Amino acid sequence: MSETTPDTVPDRAPTPPTRASAPDPRVPPARTHGERLRGPRPYLWLAGSVLMLVLPFYLDRFWLQAGLFAMAAAIGAIGINLLTGATGQLSMGHGFFLAVGAYGYCVLAGEPSSENGHRLTGLGLPTWLAAVLAVALAGLAGGIFSPIAARLRGAYLGIATLALIFIGQHVLFNAGPLTGGFNGRAVPPLSVFGLTFDDSELVVAAVPFGSSEKLWYVALAALVVSGVFARGVLRGRPGRALNAIRDHRIAAGVMGVPVARYRAGVFVLSSMYAGLAGVLLALVFQRTVPEYFGMALSLEYLAMIVIGGLGTVAGAVVGAAFVSLLPQVLTHYSESLPLVSAPGTGGIAPGEASRYLYGAAVVAVVLFMPGGLTRLKKSGEKK
Repeated sequence: MSETTPDTVPDRAPTPPTRASAPDPRVPPARTHGERLRGPRPYLWLAGSVLMLVLPFYLDRFWLQAGLFAMAAAIGAIGINLLTGATGQLSMGHGFFLAVGAYGYCVLAGEPSSENGHRLTGLGLPTWLAAVLAVALAGLAGGIFSPIAARLRGAYLGIATLALIFIGQHVLFNAGPLTGGFNGRAVPPLSVFGLTFDDSELVVAAVPFGSSEKLWYVALAALVVSGVFARGVLRGRPGRALNAIRDHRIAAGVMGVPVARYRAGVFVLSSMYAGLAGVLLALVFQRTVPEYFGMALSLEYLAMIVIGGLGTVAGAVVGAAFVSLLPQVLTHYSESLPLVSAPGTGGIAPGEASRYLYGAAVVAVVLFMPGGLTRLKKSGEKK
C-alpha cells in the first residue's frame, strides 16, 4: 500500500469563474464621483444654469418673451413625449389640454366682469391656487378621456384625440361667459407670497424687472421640476414598462405589465404637463385667444418631439426650442433675410417660413436621423 503525501496529491482543476465574478464586456464599468467630475458635462451644465439665471439682466423684452414661449413649449413637449415617444400613443389633441389649462386658470383666478359684450365668469381664487387647480383640471380632462386612450392605439387614437380639437374649438368660440368668445379674455397676473408677476416695475441690481423678467424664473423652475420628474419616470420602473408597451404591447401584458392602466396613467400625466404649459403661455400672452389652441398647435408639438428626439426629455426640450424660437428669429431678422418679410409686403411671412423650415426638418430627421437632433450628441460622443 503506497503512502499518500502532500506532494503526490493530484492537482485540482481550476474553478471556473462564476457568472457574478465575470465582468460583462457590454456593460461599461461604473464611474466614480471623481471620474464624473473630470468630464466636461458637469461644467457645461453649471455654465448653462448660470447663463439661464442671469439672462433676464441682459436680454430685452422681445427675447425674454421668446425664451418664455420656448420654456412653456418645452414643458408641453415633455408631456407629449411621455405619451407618444415613450409609450407609442399618438395624440393629436395636445392643444386641447393646453387650452384647458389656460382657460381654467382664467376662470379660477379671474373676477366676474363684463368684456367684449360677455358677462365673464370668475371664481376669484388666489392665483397660485388657480394655477395648481388648472393643471389638475387638465389632468381631470385627460382622466375622462383616458379609458378611450387605454383601448385605442396608433392612427385610431390619433383620430380620437383629433376630435378633442374640434370639440374644444367649438366650446372656446361659443362659451362666451367662460372663454370670452372670439376675442378671448384677459389673464389675471400671477401673485405668489405678495410678489405680483405683472408690469409693475421691480428694480433688481439696477435692472428694472417687469412681467417677463419675473416670469422667467417661474417658467425656469417649472421646466426644471418637470424635466427632473419626467426623467425619473423614464429611467425608473414606469419608464421600462412604458417602453415595453411601446415596443410590444402583447409581450408587455404577458410579462405582467398592466397595459391599460399604464396607458391611462401616462395620458393623464401628459395632460397635466400640457395644462401647466397652457397656464404659462396664458401668463406670458396676458390674453387667451381661442384661435391659438387649434390643430396647428398640436401638430407643432408633434414636430417638436420628432425633431428633438422621441422618448427623451432632452429631445423634447431641444425640439421645443427649435420650433418655438424659429418664428421669433425670422420675425426679428426678417428685414435682413431673403424672401422673408412682413405680411402683406410680397414676401413670405415669418410664420409661414418657419412652418416650411421645420416641416423640412421633420422630413430630414425621419429620413436621415431617426433619433432626432439629440442623436447628434450621442454619435459625437461615440466617435
